[in-house]
Parts: sequence; structure tokens; C-alpha cells
Amino acid sequence: MKKTLAISWLTWKAAFRFRLFPVIAVLLLAAVVGIPILIKSDGTARGFTEILITYTLSAITALLGLSTLWLSCGTLARDVEECQIQVVATKPVARWQIWLGKWLGIVSLNAALLVLSGASVYGLLQWRAGRLPAAEQETLRTQVLVARGGARPPDYNAEIDAQTEQLLQERLKQTQIPNADLAEARKQIREQVKAAYQLVPPGYYKEWQINLGFTKNFLRDKPLQLRVKFNAAKLSQSGTFVGLWQVGVPGTANVWRSQPMSLSANIYHEFQIPPNLFDQQGVLTVDFVNSNDTTLLFPIEDGMEVLYPKGGFTLNFVRGLAILFCWMALLAAIGLAAASYMSFPVATFFALAMLAVVCSSGTMANAVALGTTGLGNPETKPWLADAILLPLFKGILPVIQAVTNFSPIDSLSTGRAISWSELGKAFGQIVLLFGGSISLIGIGLFTRRELATAQGNQ
Repeated sequence: MKKTLAISWLTWKAAFRFRLFPVIAVLLLAAVVGIPILIKSDGTARGFTEILITYTLSAITALLGLSTLWLSCGTLARDVEECQIQVVATKPVARWQIWLGKWLGIVSLNAALLVLSGASVYGLLQWRAGRLPAAEQETLRTQVLVARGGARPPDYNAEIDAQTEQLLQERLKQTQIPNADLAEARKQIREQVKAAYQLVPPGYYKEWQINLGFTKNFLRDKPLQLRVKFNAAKLSQSGTFVGLWQVGVPGTANVWRSQPMSLSANIYHEFQIPPNLFDQQGVLTVDFVNSNDTTLLFPIEDGMEVLYPKGGFTLNFVRGLAILFCWMALLAAIGLAAASYMSFPVATFFALAMLAVVCSSGTMANAVALGTTGLGNPETKPWLADAILLPLFKGILPVIQAVTNFSPIDSLSTGRAISWSELGKAFGQIVLLFGGSISLIGIGLFTRRELATAQGNQ
């Protein structure tokens, strides 16, 4: 380890020689201080804090990500191109130790920068929260600066699939459907069946039963929050809709009824409900009465959720930063692997292209869902781009999503808990599985690379 750590120290010295560390540190601090001045919120302390967390952590991730790729590509590729690596390689230091030492130097550099910027964000949040009125501070402590778990009602996917298949078979008995159109017919029938579980016509009510499970034992005398979202069949004149809620144990006095609420469609709403409204089994019953003149739709996926306190904000924030650190460790491995075989400009271009592919995962997912890339006219004839790109997207997406599904920024900005198991899973998948695989490829390429070539003549 002494040889590996010596290479790590040389990587630190290279970062200071390139002026990378002080420049990135200044940019990170400028982002933390400058973003609160530039952003605009909805005027509430909660809205401002959510945007502050989102923007500052996003800026930190972007700056650290780009600097990590640049340094990891430059520190190895330039050493080879400038014939400096030969001096190290002739010493009794294995090439895997050189590679690993540079990786450790980059990730430790990222750790220092992440601690510096993360501590600045945390201090800014606590300072701003401490200057707010007591009521606003309470809102922040219960809805944003907290770690909350969530419980949802059943998704009824099994029931929906069974009813879909039954209706499809009944239709096939009456009408012959070509095999090419069978998948589309099944999809349309499923959406119709699914709508029955989501729609609330005017004058009707909808009931959700949410099982809190074993968590109920830790929620006595603690207020909960409902997080709801709905869509409307048509717009109202005021742009909002009246919501009437009842939460509690049916048939008992342990029931809470809300005053009429003015709610907007297509956005999330959170409101607090009194404690101890669930029954002895931990089932919380929520009813909504639609007193509007239009049908409302509560999506099964995210239309209703109960949020409950699960821990403090400090440890949750640390776990979120740790997941960001896992991302940086993976980027360092990608940059070094590229530099193990390519020159500095080509390695940097390749690494940035890989980053662009990851950032385009939403576009790829949308193309896979629609079954077309949107290039050409697939209705008249099969398009070559779809035949090539769609299978490629389907193969790449699971790999990208295995990394991007761990998104601490969204969780921290909405007060969601990041569990230790989630952090462990993120470390295992991002650092050990993907980072380790890329590291083995990079070490293999670097071990086989010819270093005695006159690099300047190429």
C-alpha cells in the first residue's frame, strides 16, 4: 500500500499543479453562495429550501463530475504522452499499483471537495432555517429538513392484469384480432381497466387503505403527511379543484375531516394529518370526496402516499453525499480506463460522450416506451434507425438505470429518507460492480500498453 499511496500523493500534487483543486473549491463555494441569490421560489420557506437543495447539489455534482473526468483522463494520459510514466514504471511499482494509486488519489480529492461543499450547503440550510419564524421552522423540520419514509396503497397490478386478460378473451370470442394488433389491443383494454381504479367521477368518493405494517409501532403520537396528486378531465374556471378528505378508522370516533381544500391538478400536494388515525393492524383509511363538476384521476403509481418521520436530516444528508461520492468514484474509473488506452484529447472526448449517453437516458427510455426513435416514418415502412437504435437502447438502459436510480438529490429536496441499505446497495452496484468492472478493464489495458514508444512523434 505504501507504493499505491505514494502514487495517490503524486496525483494530489498534480491536481494542485494543474490548479484544479483551488479552482474547483472556489467554484463550488461560489455555487453554494450564489445560487440562493439567483433562484426564485413560490415565496414559501419550504419551496425555497427544496429548490436550494436541488440546485446547489446539482451544481456540485456537475462541477465535480466534469473535473473528475478531466483530471482522471489527464493525470494518466498526459503522464504517458509526456514520457513521465516511464520513470515510475521502471521502479519496482506494478502498473496496477500505479492505476489504483491514481484512482485513490482522485476519489480522495473528490471526498475532500465533497465534504467542503456539502458542509457549506448544510451550514447554509441551518443558518437560513434558524432565521425563519417558528411556524416556518416547524414546516421545514417536518417536511424538508427531515428523513421521511413512505407507504403507498396496493397497486392492484395482479387484479388489473387478470381483468385485462378476461376482457381480451371475451373480445376475441366476438371479434378476430390479428396477431400484429394483439399487443396494442391488450394495452388499450388494460388502460380501460386501470382507469376504474383511478377515476373519481363528480359526486363520488374514493377510498385508499394504506398498511403501515410494523412501522406503526414507531408512529404513535406522531403527525403524518399525505402526499397526493391528481389529474382533471377538464380545467376549472379558477384553475383549482375542491378537495374534501376524511382520514381515520371507519365507524369510530377516531376520524379526521378536513376543511375544503383548493388544490391544483398535475402537481404534488402535501398536508399534515393528526397522529394515531390508523387501526390496530396499522391500516390507515383515506377517503376523498369529489365535489367538483369534473372527473378527477388519481394515478395508481403516485396519486396517494403517506409520509412518516423516519430519522434526522443530518445523517440523511451525509448518506446522500455518500451516494454522490459513489458516482464520482465511477466517473474516475471511466476516465482512467479511457486514458489507459487513448491519448488525453480522445480519452476526454470518450468520457464526456459516455456522460452524455447517461444524461440522455430519459430520451432513450421514452423511445423504448413509444417503440420508435421518431426518425423517419415508421407507419409506412420499418425505419433503419429503429431497427438499430431500439435494441441498443434496451440493452443500455438497464445498466444506466442501475446507476441513476440512486438519486439522493430528489430524496433530500423532498425530505425522503435514504436508508443505510440503499447506500450499501448504491456502493455495491456503482462502485464495486460497475466501477470494479471498468477498473479491471482499465488496468488490463494499461498493463498491456507500450510505454517505451516515442509519444511525441505519434
